Amino acid sequence: MDKLLAQGVRKMAITLILMFTGPTFIYQAFKNEGHPWYYFILSIGLIMCLFAIIQGFLGIKKIVDAILGKK
Repeated sequence: MDKLLAQGVRKMAITLILMFTGPTFIYQAFKNEGHPWYYFILSIGLIMCLFAIIQGFLGIKKIVDAILGKK
């Protein structure tokens, strides 16, 4: 149970980091639309945001499984 809870908390920590860095990348991309790397930075930001959502759901699932017991 403790190992599962630790994994869930670790996933939530990754989610927290990605929740701030993803939108920052998107903001910087929109701020520099004329730059040659615009689409690359924008796509990295969007991928980070998508990964943050997925990691959030997986982290919550692991924490709930650790607390309530895995079936």
